Amino acid sequence: MDLNKEIKKLEQVHLQKPQKVFTMYLNTDPSDPDQQGGEWKIHLKNGLNNFESYLQEDGDSDEKRNYWAVKEKVEQFIEENEQHFAKSVVLFATGDDTVWFAERFQMPVKTEFYWEETPVLDQLKKMQSEFPKTGIVLTQKNQIKLIDAELGNLNDTQLFELDLDTDDWRQHQGPHRAQPSMGSGGAKNSKQDQFQERFEANRYRWYKSIAPKIDKMAKDYSWEKIYLVGDKEELRDLQDHMNKEADELINKNLLDHEEMHVIDEVVQY
Repeated sequence: MDLNKEIKKLEQVHLQKPQKVFTMYLNTDPSDPDQQGGEWKIHLKNGLNNFESYLQEDGDSDEKRNYWAVKEKVEQFIEENEQHFAKSVVLFATGDDTVWFAERFQMPVKTEFYWEETPVLDQLKKMQSEFPKTGIVLTQKNQIKLIDAELGNLNDTQLFELDLDTDDWRQHQGPHRAQPSMGSGGAKNSKQDQFQERFEANRYRWYKSIAPKIDKMAKDYSWEKIYLVGDKEELRDLQDHMNKEADELINKNLLDHEEMHVIDEVVQY
């Protein structure tokens, strides 16, 4: 999802009665003390019913039909997705389907509902400014993982592994459980010692060869923030060769951790 593009599209929406656009920010955060019993279901029901009651009194049958169509779609989306809710749901919809945006996010929101001529975008824009398009680059010896994230959500993962026979970096796309590199873990045998010596001797050159690929990924993904995470010596070598300047260098080994855990650990929002 290109959120910049979606926001620009939503900014162009200006409707007239009987057409209106429904805006929903729904707090579904299970860690919120006010959400321990799934209170969001009550807030949702009340929010949807309040507009229905108002429209019953208003008596505009066309607007009422449009709202009913929206309400049905919202309830269907909730029913199909509630098992996978994270911290929030943001939704914009019209009765004629010209507007439909429904996303689950890992960032909290304040529960709000609107039925107006234009979508209410303030919370979505605030979320985007707090967590823009972000790249997390994890290093661990002969493995480098790239995580593409936005608004607390994982968009994509790439893993590069160095082929020690050819000195070439091989790329794997999508979720990929990184294997512990030969230079880490358990009791060191001679093979691990040899690898460690070879890695230290060649690290600068190896990281120089991968840096342009990471710069290209940063451009392709339109990263606005970049975090480098790993051993500080490795990070320094990598940063030396990258054109893109990292916003932060974090001295932690998180390469073989689950991606969402990495996002939560690295990006404080």
